[in-house]
Amino acid sequence: MSLPRVRVFAPATVSNVGPGFDILGFALHRPGDTVEAEASDAPGVVLVEISGDDGRLPREAARNSAGVAAAGVLARSGTRAAFPGVRLWLRKGLPLASGLGSSGASAAAAAVAANLVLGRSLDPVDLVACAMEGEHAASGSSHADNVAPAILGGFVLIRSYHPLDLVRLPVPDGLFVAVVHPHCAVSTKSARALLRDRTFPLPDIVANTGNLGALVAALHQQDLALLGRSVADALVEPIRAALIPGFDRVRRAALDAGALGCSISGSGPTMFAFAGSDDAAARVAVAMRTAFRESAGLNSDAWTGPISPDGAREVR
Repeated sequence: MSLPRVRVFAPATVSNVGPGFDILGFALHRPGDTVEAEASDAPGVVLVEISGDDGRLPREAARNSAGVAAAGVLARSGTRAAFPGVRLWLRKGLPLASGLGSSGASAAAAAVAANLVLGRSLDPVDLVACAMEGEHAASGSSHADNVAPAILGGFVLIRSYHPLDLVRLPVPDGLFVAVVHPHCAVSTKSARALLRDRTFPLPDIVANTGNLGALVAALHQQDLALLGRSVADALVEPIRAALIPGFDRVRRAALDAGALGCSISGSGPTMFAFAGSDDAAARVAVAMRTAFRESAGLNSDAWTGPISPDGAREVR
């Protein structure tokens, strides 16, 4: 008798979203990672194959975000697991070190896939916790602003990490996003290292608190103009902007092309911009790509569209 086997897709995500460092993110429709999982009679997790990464990711399950996330599902399922083990196949559709939640998408897809083949005993919050373990293996930090929207879809706010408390936020009608990934890399570990031992002036903290509160209000009120004004970060963005060639020119190009607001996606180098229509998002993306090319000599990839309401899901 064949053992249960599933294929799960998890989308790219934009995290931080301006003032929401480590506590806010949203899901894109594409691109994303795919994980196939098969139940196993042998205990533990085996990472059978990885494709699409040019051999750059660890092949050992205990060092790979997908393998660690699946192991977390197995451990949390305990005696409820229908099988003692799981085998994984990971297909990368996301560029590494891109700021698009690459390790998070792998972890999210693996957690959801493992849960499906092991008996569906875990709820979404448990799955996010397992995916966070995968993020820790990849970046040294157990943040959820990528994996939570990658699993739940839409906008997700992490109110608390201890205990884990996730708040799904509404997606305003008519909100679109342009996401542009220049062909360079920024390591999440390196980007986080820049923040180590940093202190911030109280006025900057107050400014960020106001922007984060206004951003949440804008989502509930469907106020796109307020949302655009609130995508401003006085704390982390000024530090990480130096890692992104042409950052100032690209942001100015986005705003001049009609973007509501523009900032860094995650650790970068990807940048995102909100827009009030699909056509506007397409124009903004063209302007951002042109600015990357003219200011930094970088080619780039772009994705435009609405926020995805769906997170990780089974696909055929």
